[in-house]
Amino acid sequence: MSEKKFETIAVRTQINTTEQNEHSSPLYLTSSFMFDNAEEMRAAFADETEANIYSRFSNPNVQEFANKLALLEGAEACFATASGMAAITASFLTFLKTGDHLLSCSSIFGSTHTVITKYFPKWGIEHSYFDINKPEEIEKHIRKNTKMIFVETPSNPGLDIIDLELMGKIAAKHKVLLNVDNCFATPYLQQPIKYGADIVTHSATKFIDGQGRVLGGAVAGKKELIKEVYLFCRSTGAALSPFNAWVLSKSLETLAVRMDRHCENALKLAQWLEKHAAVEAVKYPFLLSHMQNAIAKKQMRAGGGVVSFTLKGGLNAGRKFLDAVKMCSLTANLGDTRTIVSHPASTTHAKLTEDERMAVGISPGLVRISAGLEHIDDIIADVEQALNC
Repeated sequence: MSEKKFETIAVRTQINTTEQNEHSSPLYLTSSFMFDNAEEMRAAFADETEANIYSRFSNPNVQEFANKLALLEGAEACFATASGMAAITASFLTFLKTGDHLLSCSSIFGSTHTVITKYFPKWGIEHSYFDINKPEEIEKHIRKNTKMIFVETPSNPGLDIIDLELMGKIAAKHKVLLNVDNCFATPYLQQPIKYGADIVTHSATKFIDGQGRVLGGAVAGKKELIKEVYLFCRSTGAALSPFNAWVLSKSLETLAVRMDRHCENALKLAQWLEKHAAVEAVKYPFLLSHMQNAIAKKQMRAGGGVVSFTLKGGLNAGRKFLDAVKMCSLTANLGDTRTIVSHPASTTHAKLTEDERMAVGISPGLVRISAGLEHIDDIIADVEQALNC
């Protein structure tokens, strides 16, 4: 039998059932699990047997979600966390110690930047950034104590693209871990492990959930690495709740069909925005005008569900646009069924200095739109009336 396709794996990965033989996985809402005798309990705690002990360690719902995501990413294993930032932080602190150096692309999520710049110094972990648009300079930043390279592609919110094949080769050459935030693309559009990534992180809160319901995160990768992530999270408490895992596992079943529509709507919106007189520039990976369009098409199935554009009027124009939208939502999320509009300079990246924001392409007039699943004509109509106000 031929290898199953992505959509089939997402829907038909073995589910957890009881003696009732449920067609849909039941919820395992329990904090702990029982044992029949002392020896069985001892063996479980000694990791001599695979058994559920406590839901901070493992739970059938959480394991189902993690197993399914690992298969979709092409990873050997996966550990699910309470949020995307829990996944990012766990992927850092499991492998970095005092005296180590992290090399990261400069175009990253605001909270990731905060962890690196505010908390790493307290723990004696060094860091430096490289320009995502100058890949030829990346190796210049690698030091003797560099232990990990971290990249986000497409980046948030600038939608810059990093050549994953190049990054895989650089990481292998210098024997450092390659850690890729795959939140914007999801495993449906991009599988970094194919290009040499050791670790892939997710905020499952975004497109994986897809309906703005629950928080969740995940770290996927090589089995021996994920075991260390598991041990770190088991002790530090970054576990995903069984209910959220149940929701996210069901969400993976519709990921492909949702992402197809997100990408279709985003591309049409981006193409429309390029023609509007009030718009200075549009960023979307599958636009021919995107400077890394060829790389995006090499490693991504489609361009993703997020569009960024810059308004000619700067900060005031950006805020005016947000105040004028009627249908689109103003909220701190993306990847929802509903189209979401945000202004990164005053929200997700507000804690960066103006120089830091400009260095990663976040101008005062930059607007980020997460294209939802509404009809594209209605999305464009709302954006158009807001631009014309």
